[in-house]
Amino acid sequence: MKSINKLPENFQDFEEARRDGFLTIKELKDSGKNIVGTFCTYTPKELIYAAGAVPVSLCSVSEETIPTAEKHLPKNLCPLIKASYGYALTDKCPYMYFADMIVGETTCDGKKKMYELLGELKDTYIMQLPQTQDKERGMDLWKEEVSRFKDKLEKKFNVSISKEKISEAISQINDERKLLKEFYSLGKLTPPPLSGYEMHKVLNGVSYTFDKKLQNEKIREIIENLKEIDRNKSSKVSVRAPRILITGCPIGGVAEKIIKPIEDAGAVVVSYENCGGAKNLDRLVDETIDPIQALAEKYISIPCSVMSPNTDREDLLKRLMDEYQIDGVVEVILQACHTYSVETHMIKRVVTKEKDVPYIALETDYSTGDTGQIKTRIEAFIEML
Repeated sequence: MKSINKLPENFQDFEEARRDGFLTIKELKDSGKNIVGTFCTYTPKELIYAAGAVPVSLCSVSEETIPTAEKHLPKNLCPLIKASYGYALTDKCPYMYFADMIVGETTCDGKKKMYELLGELKDTYIMQLPQTQDKERGMDLWKEEVSRFKDKLEKKFNVSISKEKISEAISQINDERKLLKEFYSLGKLTPPPLSGYEMHKVLNGVSYTFDKKLQNEKIREIIENLKEIDRNKSSKVSVRAPRILITGCPIGGVAEKIIKPIEDAGAVVVSYENCGGAKNLDRLVDETIDPIQALAEKYISIPCSVMSPNTDREDLLKRLMDEYQIDGVVEVILQACHTYSVETHMIKRVVTKEKDVPYIALETDYSTGDTGQIKTRIEAFIEML
């Protein structure tokens, strides 16, 4: 059999998805579709689909509009928050521009206050997220918030969202989660059949692909191709490459100066615990119970650092480290993300003491000023491994 040693061409579709989706979102809007902008994995997007609308991520990954945002926001604030607000101010993001409404959650303090300013520019709906996953103290509040969000969508778009529509959307998104989980689980192979940078491009790209049936077909083709690469032992990744897990903040805006240097130094990223990876996709929505209850249970279970206590994150990390045979953990902290920054102490203890695995924390922002310093630190860490 002929050896396959490269990904299929449609892999590039996910790499360019954010940029190419600009035209698609305009076409959807022109065709009469309602667009809902989201910022966080806590948004129950099944309700958006059940309302006949299209969700799109508004999290910004560029420093381009940060100077404009800093006219209203403090300089020592999370770059994701500043960049996102900056794009709203400047109308430079088509996703923000075409959004009929925006939904946010009361996760970090910076986002909460930014949403107040954003509400002056766009119809912004805020879900009051409990800061605890305690079943007695958090679930009732969050279930009510999920139900209120359903009511908001019905009123905003003059639609009726039935239990049947919600259940259908749950099933569709669960199918996507299963497929993505199968995709990123290929990182468990030794060696993995793709680089972590390539994996990140696909995981990030699904937020900007709007034909989900075609998207899933392309992901299935990529999975089958990668499995054949593994069978033929034709992976371009060295079997001796140290296996890295990335945890912490969303890394869309810093992927180039974190993931690339790790793999340029001879290691390979095999697992992502952060928002675009296992943290959001690990658990499915229960399709056997009331759909509002099921959505509430799934989304409140996401182990973000805003939760206190956040032992579920520690449990997930330990499981991933075992399943992916991790040699080193890299934690990414965006500037002024206080919840993740504080958690580094506990995460480092879990990784180095309980699992006896090397760990490094990198605090950064969207600028390029620290690129050389981060590259040097990463190279030293990989060399130690």
